[in-house]
Amino acid sequence: MGLGLVNGLPAHILLVHVVVVLAPLAALALIVCTCFPRAARRAGLALPVLALAVLVSVPLTTHTGEWLEHHVERDPLIRRHTELGDGLLPWVLGLFVLATAVWWVQRRASATPPAPAAAGWARSTPLRAVAVLLALLIGAGTLVQVYRIGDSGARAAWHDGFSATAHPGQPR
Repeated sequence: MGLGLVNGLPAHILLVHVVVVLAPLAALALIVCTCFPRAARRAGLALPVLALAVLVSVPLTTHTGEWLEHHVERDPLIRRHTELGDGLLPWVLGLFVLATAVWWVQRRASATPPAPAAAGWARSTPLRAVAVLLALLIGAGTLVQVYRIGDSGARAAWHDGFSATAHPGQPR
């Protein structure tokens, strides 16, 4: 892929905003949809589509980040940011798989007429408990990893790029 610059700016600094917004949104939506079956029914196909968008955007963002890494000076902060960025893909892959499973099971449960013994995660307490536990684990892991990556990226980008005191003549 040759995506390095967009309008003269590194594509990474643009694409990272997609991940920063969509990954936490998908993680929170997954948690809500597993905890509340009615929310899963209302979300429908939007839940796995959102998770898929995150799954696609993460490799694009890391690829453009690797391009950018080769166009800046070597720095331990950038190396740390890169290492953390590489760790997000397993979390969003789990998020996509679980979001798709929740959607599929909910869809099947909605298609069958209501019955006391009907299958479906909404009616199966052990299955639902596992889904909720996995959603909490994957959602929290995704949120924490996005935070850690963002924090390390901000430190790498800004560690020597500003002054803690205002410059003379600048409005405060």
